[in-house]
Amino acid sequence: MRWILLSIVALIVVGCGYKPSSQAIKEHLLDTVFVVVKVDRAEPENAPFVKDELHRMVYTRFKGRIAPKALAQSRLYVSYEGSSFTPLSYQDGYVVRYRVNIKVSFDLRTKQGQIKKRISTVYESDIQASSLYSSTLRTEAIRKGLSKALDEFFAFVSAKFLTP
Repeated sequence: MRWILLSIVALIVVGCGYKPSSQAIKEHLLDTVFVVVKVDRAEPENAPFVKDELHRMVYTRFKGRIAPKALAQSRLYVSYEGSSFTPLSYQDGYVVRYRVNIKVSFDLRTKQGQIKKRISTVYESDIQASSLYSSTLRTEAIRKGLSKALDEFFAFVSAKFLTP
């Protein structure tokens, strides 16, 4: 009985043309991608992370290659527009939980067209009640928020390409 049910589900999924989002993006990003990152002047230390994270996602998720502008079939422009921190709770005068709001704009240009999207992500985290770790943990929170924004953008792009 289970075998029959699994066979029916498999036929429905295959029959309706299901395609993983990573496959759809790969088809539209083509093979080579050029990445440009513009970073907020107040937080220039995040530029290498954003660029490295984009390169990693293009390579690992879509099996694409990073290429120079002249050789790339697609171009991805990312503009990190800064972050703001909101304290959520205190302990002994130190912030121990906060929320970071991050704004990022994406512009993907391929031969099929252009997709622009501005994404605001929210990331909440606990922090130790010490000024020694605050700076490091703040940077880590920004990085996690940026990673979340990248995931959201690629999900948006795959939905855009999958809809007729």
